[in-house]
Parts: sequence; C-alpha cells; structure tokens
Amino acid sequence: MTTERIETLLNDIRSLNEEHFAIADKLRQLALAANPDVAEEVKYGGILFSIAGSPFCGIFSYAKHVSIEFSHGATLPDAECSLAGNGKYRRHLKLHTVEDIESKRVESFIALACDHAFSESEGL
Repeated sequence: MTTERIETLLNDIRSLNEEHFAIADKLRQLALAANPDVAEEVKYGGILFSIAGSPFCGIFSYAKHVSIEFSHGATLPDAECSLAGNGKYRRHLKLHTVEDIESKRVESFIALACDHAFSESEGL
C-alpha cells in the first residue's frame, strides 16, 4: 500500500486528536518492527498489518480511544485477561494514552500476533 495513503490517514488522525496520533504512530512503529517483512495498508478506516499475506493486527482511531485489534487474538496467551472481545477470533485493546502501550504490554501482543500469522502462512 502506498505510504501516501498511510501518511494521509495519520495526518487526519493528528488533525483531530494529537494524543491519538501519538498512540497510532507508536503502534505503527511497533508493528513494523515486529518483522522486516511486515506489510501495511489502509483498510476499513485504519492501518492493517500483515506478514506473508496473513493479517495480524490493525490500528483504528475512534472518538475516545485508539484500538489495536488482533486478527487471531483469541489464540494469544493472555494470563492477565487484558484483551477484550468475545468473538470467535478477534480481540482488541483500547488505548487512551501513549503510556497505555507499555502498561498493557502491547509490544508483546504484537510480537505474538505477528509470529502466529507468520507460522500460519508457513503452514506450521
């Protein structure tokens, strides 16, 4: 996906809420750092991340929070029950501040989700 569309979306988020932009920008950096082969695209009003064609998470900005949604979040280890949602596969985290990224262990969830998607794409 073109960087231009992603930058436009991030600029739109920034124009509405500077804190949401800071959260989304940090989440994007973490998702892209999870693996050198991570791809990103604008879809469904957010930024979706995939590896080897398998989606693993997405970032969405809402009026009162930013959400990071995990495509197969129900399969991720979550001893503290941090992930919300009750669908068959998807789980998410609501973030209100940049500090929530660390306190809710988002980086570890991103890494786990990316590894799961990569394994799935490899048929492991």
